[in-house]
Amino acid sequence: MASVKTKTVWFCKECGNESPKWMGCCPSCGEWNTMVEETVATGRKNLHTASDVPGSGRKPMLLKDIDSSVEQRISLNNAEVDRILGGGLVEGSLILIGGEPGIGKSTLSLQIPLHCPHLKTLYVTGEESARQVKLRAARIGGDDSGCMIYSETLMENIIAQARRIMPDLMVVDSVQTMFSQTVESSPGSVTQIKETAAMLLRFAKETGVPVILIGHITKEGSIAGPKVLEHIVDVVLQFEGENRGTYRLLRSIKNRFGSTSELAVFEMTGKGLREVANPSEMLIPMHEDGLSGVAVSAMLDGMRPFLIEVQSLVSTAAYGTPQRSATGFDVRRLNMLLAVLEKRAGFKLSVKDVFLNMAGGLKVNDPACDLAVISAVLSSNFDLAIPSDVCFAGEVGLSGEVRPVAQTDRRIMEAARLGFRKIYVSSFTSLDSLAGQDIKDMEIVKVADVPSLCRSLFR
Repeated sequence: MASVKTKTVWFCKECGNESPKWMGCCPSCGEWNTMVEETVATGRKNLHTASDVPGSGRKPMLLKDIDSSVEQRISLNNAEVDRILGGGLVEGSLILIGGEPGIGKSTLSLQIPLHCPHLKTLYVTGEESARQVKLRAARIGGDDSGCMIYSETLMENIIAQARRIMPDLMVVDSVQTMFSQTVESSPGSVTQIKETAAMLLRFAKETGVPVILIGHITKEGSIAGPKVLEHIVDVVLQFEGENRGTYRLLRSIKNRFGSTSELAVFEMTGKGLREVANPSEMLIPMHEDGLSGVAVSAMLDGMRPFLIEVQSLVSTAAYGTPQRSATGFDVRRLNMLLAVLEKRAGFKLSVKDVFLNMAGGLKVNDPACDLAVISAVLSSNFDLAIPSDVCFAGEVGLSGEVRPVAQTDRRIMEAARLGFRKIYVSSFTSLDSLAGQDIKDMEIVKVADVPSLCRSLFR
């Protein structure tokens, strides 16, 4: 066996490219300031030879001989999670769940085995002791008869125990705390994360056991570790939402077995995450009529339509320089919409403070919310209330025109289902797909630009 030597190399956190020296720009992916220093071992015998790896005797197959039947799905007894996965877990899949600290990653990963006692689950924890997991399980509630807890961080031991037990499902919390003896670097480093993920992927594909990985995120909001981690796994799910709020969004970033346009909504309670089957009823107005500065937007996140309350407050600037603040909405887009109101519609808002908030602590990126934002700002500015049965769906351009948005028919049907009587949309919207739909009580008002919206809404 060759003597073991060590050397210092630099890895790119984004693509995993190796370099013998530090460089400001990665030559492979072109990203700046992504090189991190690692110490690796050289001269060691390769521990994974063809004769040692189980399943290495498999032979190539003709494409026509491969069974193309539908993959066997494993239900997790959670309608929201099953839907975002495309119908349930696929055997041998590797799933990565990321999110900020305290957002609910560990809670969701523990709820799954507690609500699926028919699945023999191996829950591997590298961040908590077995007693801490037991205390959280007691708070969440459920049937723990099929869940086994294993507090370990060494991957060789984890794989050995998993091969001995052969569970129906394996959960690893978290990938940044695991390490392998074959890599001479600290847990959480680029090299360790790559090796750990590769070992778990090899185990999942050989045994058919689905593996759920919990991953940390960086301060920029991306999943910590090399970008190759997201390339290795089959599914990437990301938690979104404010820690101080009650609602959580589980968004599909990558899914080899389903759509990436799905969205799951949860509410954080004292007993864990509760499924929100109809988020519109949670996010529409919960106050008395007659309040100004409130408008409802018919938005679409992925393929899921729901209605959200937009709140605005416009007041005279108290300290000379007007403030612009937005919670759950891009403040730069708010500034653009305010400039459109001033330039195209003649409203003098440059000397006033404008505050904007999206109800429920959600972050909104749908441009269809532009019309509701402008309506809420004008409502607060005039101190005139918008009727509670009115909603909006339209994008506002720089020339003040109201542009159509995608799948307006689904937004209108969702608003009609919740009892709204009027919706404002772009005059360029085609409503042919609504033929035959039961929306006879819904009045659809088409507006071409911001001035026409103001004349129709506040006449």
